[in-house]
Amino acid sequence: MAKTNLIKKANFTIAAREVDFVTRFNKNWDALREILGIMRPIRKAPGTVLTSSTATVTLADGAVGEGEEIPYSTVSIAPVAYADVEIKKYAKAVSIEAVDKWGAAVAVEKTDDAFLNELQTVVLDDFYDFMQTGSLVSAETTFQMAVAMAIGNVTDKFKKMRRDATSVVVWVNTLDAYRYLGAADLTVQTQFGVQYVENFMGADRMILTSEIPEGVVIATPTENIDLYYVDPGDSDFAKLGLQYTVQGETNLIGFHAEGDYKHAVGESFALMGMKLWAEYLDAIAIVYVGTATKVTTAETITAEATGSLKYKTAHSPIISVEELKDGSTAITDYTVEKDGVRLASAPSGTVTVKYTYAAQS
Repeated sequence: MAKTNLIKKANFTIAAREVDFVTRFNKNWDALREILGIMRPIRKAPGTVLTSSTATVTLADGAVGEGEEIPYSTVSIAPVAYADVEIKKYAKAVSIEAVDKWGAAVAVEKTDDAFLNELQTVVLDDFYDFMQTGSLVSAETTFQMAVAMAIGNVTDKFKKMRRDATSVVVWVNTLDAYRYLGAADLTVQTQFGVQYVENFMGADRMILTSEIPEGVVIATPTENIDLYYVDPGDSDFAKLGLQYTVQGETNLIGFHAEGDYKHAVGESFALMGMKLWAEYLDAIAIVYVGTATKVTTAETITAEATGSLKYKTAHSPIISVEELKDGSTAITDYTVEKDGVRLASAPSGTVTVKYTYAAQS
């Protein structure tokens, strides 16, 4: 009879599975970091709130006489606070009947693979949504010019901010890319499930994704992209009796597997707090494939729904707003969205707007 507390073969199987899961997850993210040019993930300290910024530089007159004091140019940084990095908790369970019917290779290993892929997708989807809030917006009539100007716009922005843009990453819709690539001799590579083209029109990487709408090109310098994470192996979590397996110097995800004898299922738990982020919103270029068209007569707009501060325009996507009024009073506190404007407070009169949009052919 085996002695009490003997560590059996099953214990090693679970531990190896946990290590394998987090190791594969980290390797995939290392591949994506290489594609995006992220030097090193940043561990988020408790209580930290992520912010993006817009930067404005106003140059003083450079015509300075001999011996005269050189005036300072002004640089202003306006921070935009966002939500904290959320800790997300996930679980899955595989029944003993599923293993009996399909075998462990399918019921456990294949579902682990699917689980891992979905966790990665959560972070990427959030990042793509965030990138579409960039404020360096313009329009060009062709896909090729849209890519070229997206690269040019962010490079020019970084130069004006006195920052080096050593490399630029571009995101385009998969179908737009293949329409163009069909007539070009270029090689599409795949890593981490991400398709990309290297050294495309001055960009280090052009990433192909269906998460970016057709007719849209997004670009930013690699120096503008950061990966923040909460360490699932934090000792404070262990004080709750929660022990997650982590791997390597950068603990992006924690994983734990155990059996539930009451229900005869194998449970898996994942814990992660990851967010891909851009430091400067106005160094994210969004270029629409279309013709920049101005609405010169004030257009009356109404709230999207009762009580909503979102006011939709007749045309989109919007490139810029030239005039926004509440009755005869100018509205200055608002944000521009793809298909309208979002006011900071409820208006008291009729809202009118003049704007430029990308008329798509």
